[in-house]
Amino acid sequence: MLLKDKRVAFMASFRAFRAGRLDMLHGSVWDKLLIFVLPLAFAGMLQQLYNAADVMVLGRFEGETAMAAAGSSTPFVSLLVNLFLGLSLGANVVTAQFLGAKKDESVRKAVNAAMGLAFASGIFLLMLGEGVSELAVHILEVPPEAESDALMYLRVYLLGLPGIGLYNFTAAIYRSCGDTKTPLYALAISSAMNVVLDIGAAYVGFGVAGVAAATTISMTVSALLLLAGLMRRTDSLRVRLSMMTLNREHTGRMIRIGMPAAVQGMVFSISNLCVQSAINSLGTDAMAASAACFVIEANICCFINGFAQGATTFIGQNYGAGKLFRCRFIARMTVLQSSCFVLMMSIAAYVSGEWLIGWFTESSDVISLGMVRLEYVAIPEVVNCVLETLSASLRGYGLSLPPALLALFGVCGVRLAWVYIAFPVFRDFAFLMLCYPISWVVTAMLILLAYEFFIRHLPNKAEVL
Repeated sequence: MLLKDKRVAFMASFRAFRAGRLDMLHGSVWDKLLIFVLPLAFAGMLQQLYNAADVMVLGRFEGETAMAAAGSSTPFVSLLVNLFLGLSLGANVVTAQFLGAKKDESVRKAVNAAMGLAFASGIFLLMLGEGVSELAVHILEVPPEAESDALMYLRVYLLGLPGIGLYNFTAAIYRSCGDTKTPLYALAISSAMNVVLDIGAAYVGFGVAGVAAATTISMTVSALLLLAGLMRRTDSLRVRLSMMTLNREHTGRMIRIGMPAAVQGMVFSISNLCVQSAINSLGTDAMAASAACFVIEANICCFINGFAQGATTFIGQNYGAGKLFRCRFIARMTVLQSSCFVLMMSIAAYVSGEWLIGWFTESSDVISLGMVRLEYVAIPEVVNCVLETLSASLRGYGLSLPPALLALFGVCGVRLAWVYIAFPVFRDFAFLMLCYPISWVVTAMLILLAYEFFIRHLPNKAEVL
């Protein structure tokens, strides 16, 4: 009977989700969280398909050097993209809290401020990225044979940063009201477009530049589709170009919440830049293996990030409504669900690892190194669930700085020490990969302590927004 009741509750929540009326403030949590997160995770996987398609097509049409060139650029691109993700989380939290508090006018102002911030940050990061792209390739210690391709791929790819920024902010607005299906549809269209354009560009001989351009065009299309949807809405989430502005109050609040989250994401990327530099020093086989495995691992991370964003949005709305007990329950439920999903995906990725890496390359040496990376990085990803979910829960309350500072120490500090102190003594690929699980364990323990401290000192009711 209990199973039947759960099935009925799940179907009721699913119907509400399809109608765009997912109620995060009342009723059961487990089913609504799953319904919210799964489209979000699949959308993240479609985003990863951009890079996977690039690496796969280049590996098949242009060879391992071009494949390694595209893969070696990923940490630097992630560094800039994580800034968008963090800032957009600020927009997500602010909008969700106002929706929970039922302040429609504040929602309108927040949405249009978010769009102004999206355009401003996109243009700024485009100029910044193009200005330092040559330096980034040099810092990454890309081998001479792959250097020109890596720089070309990076410079063309960076032209899509305004589109990436716009997508992340518009998707954050959809998430704030419980709609994760619309961003999924937009990404499905643009991902299919990217695969077709990638193959076409490689087939006619446009090489690395053509594949990167195909990705840039496709990402911009997904952003424009979401923007068009928001402009057609009739509720408080409608975007009006004439009202788009960097409103001091709302933009400032988004930056205060979003910037520490951006810094936390960028800390991961900076540490990965250092690890990538060490990987590059081991040669093109290690680079190609990491490029292929990064795509596999990134798809697992989509579920970690999806559940984390679910925690942020659900807690944001409930905190805005003053439902603090429900906020605590949401955090526990999210850790449980995300751990189960990620553990199953990690095991599946390792078991089928040779087959998956074989889609990218036929080199037995690359596949062998890739299996080592999956063993040391993919399997322990479950620890990352605790780290990310509790960080996201704190952001849902509007508390974003502590997890960012702890990630700076736990993730960046541990990996930098590993790369620059331990690795030069033991120059081994497997030993290098150990820096990932060790840094996750250290940081997860620190953030768990910070979360428990905050929960014990929570006020009896939420602050007035």
